[in-house]
Parts: sequence; structure tokens; C-alpha cells
Amino acid sequence: MSFFTRPRTVFFLAGLCCLLWGSAYPAIKQGYALLEIGRNDIAAQMLFAGYRFVGAGLLLMVFAKLSGKSLALHRAQTGQIALLGVLQTTLQYIFFYIGLAHTTGVKASILNASGVFFSVLLAHFVYHNDTLTWRKLLGCALGFAGVLAVNIGGLLGGAATDGEFTLLGEGFIVLAALVLSSASLYGKRLSQGMDSVVMTGYQLGIGGVVLVLIGWIAGGHIASFTLAPSLLLVYMALLSAVAFALWGVLLKYNRVSTVAVYSFLIPVFGACLSALFLGESLLEWKYLVALLLVSVGIWWVTQEK
Repeated sequence: MSFFTRPRTVFFLAGLCCLLWGSAYPAIKQGYALLEIGRNDIAAQMLFAGYRFVGAGLLLMVFAKLSGKSLALHRAQTGQIALLGVLQTTLQYIFFYIGLAHTTGVKASILNASGVFFSVLLAHFVYHNDTLTWRKLLGCALGFAGVLAVNIGGLLGGAATDGEFTLLGEGFIVLAALVLSSASLYGKRLSQGMDSVVMTGYQLGIGGVVLVLIGWIAGGHIASFTLAPSLLLVYMALLSAVAFALWGVLLKYNRVSTVAVYSFLIPVFGACLSALFLGESLLEWKYLVALLLVSVGIWWVTQEK
């Protein structure tokens, strides 16, 4: 048995990946605060995102090179990866970073998990061997019920802001999830012909460069990087690179369902870390119910029969 197929190894490494991805929610919010990036300063938000993903892409490329992988691309692959980078990194994170500036980390963690359910539904129409089953339908229904539960507090007697759903906030987070799930299907097809780590490194780097260019053209400016925000940016680049690399290794040695089932931990970690580091409220019935529904839904759609 390979080291990477041992149940304990899969549990630890997959859990670590989910912890890293979940920590991105409070990290981005904290970065906005440290760099004094306002919720309506979209140009600066794009710069902040772009710097992170350029760094993450470079780190993955270095890792791939040290692992003995070839970084060479065919002409056709260059255009395909560029398109993937614009979709999966640039477009997704335009929605995500703007959305996170207009909502809480707890809500964003739960809402962004809807991407798993979008992927299940889209895969049914793209892959003939990945059809919907009653189990998957039930999981999707639970997941989307959890997404709705996040925003119904105000309808049941809470304060008006408890149930508020805004396009720039919660709406953009859900759109980011939809873009990611759509682009991931395209990325899955490309990965059949090249190494997934190299592909991810290129697409993160290309998408990050486009985000930086958008920020510059829009007149974005970020205050000088002092020690704290600089370390935070390095951490965010590392978390993306490390999590993608480890997840790719786990998928290489295990069945997809064996690894994907742990993705229910991402909204759990994201919500808990946002509550811990940002002081946001998590112990409200609507958040707890939503988190439970989303987590169970992800578990159902990623499990084997």
C-alpha cells in the first residue's frame, strides 16, 4: 500500500487542504483591513487577489520543476490553459473578492460550498458516465436548502439585515461558485493531456497576471506592504499552492470519491475560522442549520453507493 493511499494519510492531508482553503476567508477579510482596502475599492481588491495568485502559480511551477515535471507546453495547450486561467482564476475571483468584501466570512464559507452542487448538476449534462442519481439529487437539495437557510433569518422575525441578500455580496459569492464549477469541468478535460500540477500552476499564474492588469488599468493602489500584510500575502499564496499540490497528489493515488468526500470540511473550517479570527457570529440557528445541511449534502453527493 502506498503512503498516500493509507486511510490515515488521506484523512490528515485532505483535512489539511480543507483547513488551508477554509482559512482563506478570514485571511482575505483581514488583508482588506490591514491594507485599508474599502469594500467598494474594486481595483485594489483585484490587485490584492492578483498578487496572491501570481505568487501561488510561481510556487506551484517551482514545485513541479523540482519534482522533475516538464513545464513545456504545446501551442494548443497554451491557449487552452490561458482560457482556463481567465475563467477559473480571473473571473471566479473577481466575483469572489468583491463578494467577500460585501458579506461576512461565515456566510461566504457556506454559500461558496454551492459550487459542489453546481458541479454535480453540470456533470450530468457533460459526462455520460456521471449521471444524476437519487442520492445526488437529495444531496443537492440539502445543500441548496442550506444556502437558502443562510438568508432567511430576517424573514422569521430576526433583524432586517439578518436575512439580507445583496447581489454584490452573497450574489457574487454564489456566482463565483458557479464559475468555478463550470471552469473545473473544462480543467478536468485539459488535465487528461497534461500534469495537473503544471496545469494549475500555469492557470493560477496567468489568471493572477490578468487580475493585476485589471487592477492597474482601473487605477488600483495598495498602501505599502508592511510586515503583517506581507506575511499574510505570502501565507495566502502558500496555502493555495500547498493545498492544490497535496490535493492533486491524493487524487493521483486514490479514487476521486475517496478524496472529494472531505470537501465538506471546507465550509466548516471557513465558518469556524471566520468566527474565531474576525469575531463574526456563528452560533445562530440559521448558520448552524445551513452548515449542517451543506455539509451533509456534500457528503451525500461525493460518497460511493
